[in-house]
Amino acid sequence: MDSLITAAAQALASGDTLGALKRVALRDDAPALALRGIAMAQLGDLIRAKALLKSAARAFGPREAVARARCVVAEAEIALVSRDLTWPPKALEAARKVLESHGDRVNAAHAGNIAIRRLVLIGRLDEAEQALAALDPTPLPPALRAAHELVAAGIEVRRLRTRAARAALERARSAAQRAGMPVLTAEVEAAGHVLSIPAARLVSRGDERPLLLAEVEALFSGGTLVVDACRHIVRAAGAAVPLASRPVLFTLVRALAEAWPADVARGALIARAFRGKHADESHRARLRVEIGRLRAELSGLAEVSATKRGFALSPAGAAEVAVLAPLVEGPHAAVLAFLADGEAWSSSALAIALGASPRTVQRALDSLAGQEKVQAIGRGRARRWMSPPLSSFPTILLLPGPLPSD
Repeated sequence: MDSLITAAAQALASGDTLGALKRVALRDDAPALALRGIAMAQLGDLIRAKALLKSAARAFGPREAVARARCVVAEAEIALVSRDLTWPPKALEAARKVLESHGDRVNAAHAGNIAIRRLVLIGRLDEAEQALAALDPTPLPPALRAAHELVAAGIEVRRLRTRAARAALERARSAAQRAGMPVLTAEVEAAGHVLSIPAARLVSRGDERPLLLAEVEALFSGGTLVVDACRHIVRAAGAAVPLASRPVLFTLVRALAEAWPADVARGALIARAFRGKHADESHRARLRVEIGRLRAELSGLAEVSATKRGFALSPAGAAEVAVLAPLVEGPHAAVLAFLADGEAWSSSALAIALGASPRTVQRALDSLAGQEKVQAIGRGRARRWMSPPLSSFPTILLLPGPLPSD
């Protein structure tokens, strides 16, 4: 490798992107194309970066498998940052194996870290935790070690293990400082911000107040029957009853929990659960059927008893009843939760992350665009959707992925 390529690589490693470009900007050989691609990615021109890395991978000869694999890893990272979740993860795994077999442990570990970040993004936390436990971060330099700890913190935050998340963020902060890269340090600080802003609302006994993630964690571990409107789950004493696929039952239990310890009139339950303006005998009959189903679902956690005017909720072993509600509610809150990270998402990437059909996601985006809550950038297959980050928006609790008790 010639001296200019070496100097450019060292400049990139130290965060001097413009210094690296000055050395290779006019060169079109494979190593220079790869370094230019990485530099353009650092400057935010992801489309140009992706094209340069593809050209570099093609330019490297058949004996330069390691160099091609490094280009694939860089391209995978660009795909992740640009929220291109259709980019094939198998290509990244193949590149990781090539790097591992040739003794490039640093870039192999970096490839593994990118794969884990993708798993976290789409809510596959169990797989992400297993992969993270199997990944040895020892060979990583400080900058990549900081990225590794950020992934660990992201998993802990999604699991509502705030103490472990703070510890991971502190390790990330220390590694970022050793790397001497202000941009990386700022990323760590931004990641830690989620622990200091409200994540949800607590509704109990007619009052409501915002909760931090640490307070949500304490609520789940305390002696309270929690009707979790972020995940549509009823929780108490380490047990959980998922009702995401039973929207009518969840609507009923939430209404009863919000009114607790008082009861709720039959007419009010019918209007809320069935959206019936006038309750007739068919509505009342359906309400009795759904209340019976709710009693069966909540067996062991709570009782639903009939009163003169309606129904009341009685927790079996919990001292209190509370509703954990999102700060912002609406039919498309989950889509907004993803867009609140400030990145540009394609509709296909949102569909993968949400586990929904592309048509459903597109309808949601069109509806949000009509309300001026999101905006489209580009046309055709290059179209991306963005939303300005909303302060105090409950991104963590609305994103996919199981919590500890799920």
